[in-house]
Amino acid sequence: MRVTIADVARTAGVSKSTVSRVLNAKGEVDAGTAERVREVIARLGYVPSSRAVGLARGSSRTVGMLAPSLAWPWMAEVLQGAVDAVEAAGYGLLLFTCNRGRESMALFAEQVSARAFDGLLVVEPEDGIGAVVPLRRAGLPVVLVDDRARHLSFPSVTTTNGLGGELAARHLLALDRRAPLVITGPPRFGCVRERLEGFVRAFEAHGPGHDPRRTAEGDFTERSGEEAVEKALADGLDIDAVFAHNDLSAAGALRALRAAGRRVPEDVAVIGFDDIPFAAFTDPPLTTVRQPLREVGEAAANLLLALVGGGPPPGSPVVLPTELVVRDSAPHP
Repeated sequence: MRVTIADVARTAGVSKSTVSRVLNAKGEVDAGTAERVREVIARLGYVPSSRAVGLARGSSRTVGMLAPSLAWPWMAEVLQGAVDAVEAAGYGLLLFTCNRGRESMALFAEQVSARAFDGLLVVEPEDGIGAVVPLRRAGLPVVLVDDRARHLSFPSVTTTNGLGGELAARHLLALDRRAPLVITGPPRFGCVRERLEGFVRAFEAHGPGHDPRRTAEGDFTERSGEEAVEKALADGLDIDAVFAHNDLSAAGALRALRAAGRRVPEDVAVIGFDDIPFAAFTDPPLTTVRQPLREVGEAAANLLLALVGGGPPPGSPVVLPTELVVRDSAPHP
């Protein structure tokens, strides 16, 4: 049976608050009483919980992270970057996901009420932002990862999504591919709108422009990429390139093109987005716009820790660069 602070207090003949003051070196405790309490702690083998000690000191030495499903293929890299930074600073990370909708958010609210963490990272908020806004108003440091377009007032870390779209377009134009199919993610995400705007901007400035009928809305899954290509071909749309807004939908596009007898890259060049590890092992290996995902998680965690330490919020979002990684699905001309 675990020894509790009540056991220590009863054995030492003092109150629980006196034991707490001894543990946290807070308040005035008679030297003889403090020594007796420490002796009882050693004899009973009492180990105070880190959370209890943290709350008594006004800090839990823990930060929270509210994230979408860990099934999102890029989430592991962002999470690892955040963990590396948090642990290097001597903090722990408490992870919450939104897999179960309202049930997940109810559990999250309980932890908030219990003051279980000192600051919060929020990754690509959807419905969860409503639970986050009051926390920031109450003084909890909050940093968003990506999607700064909808929540400009929050400190955030993101990447050059618009530039990434431009890089994809310029590469396709250099390959003389002028009839692309663009497979987006859900338009409610700011990153999706930025990638499309960057791509269209480059095609209008340096190519023939972009016909909106060549934009297919997807949901970041392989199946949505496959279905977008199947529909385009069934509708008789002439395509010589595909720009997918993530690597999974690009992989689905590759599969649909192969099934239709279209050669990649000879007939159709394909470009994805993210550069998750999987991208180098598609058939053919995928040209993609690389996001520095681990660096994003690390930068967001470091920004949050600075805010937890009392630092001022940045005047603008922290933006990390994207870059084009060229492989066999759209090789150099």
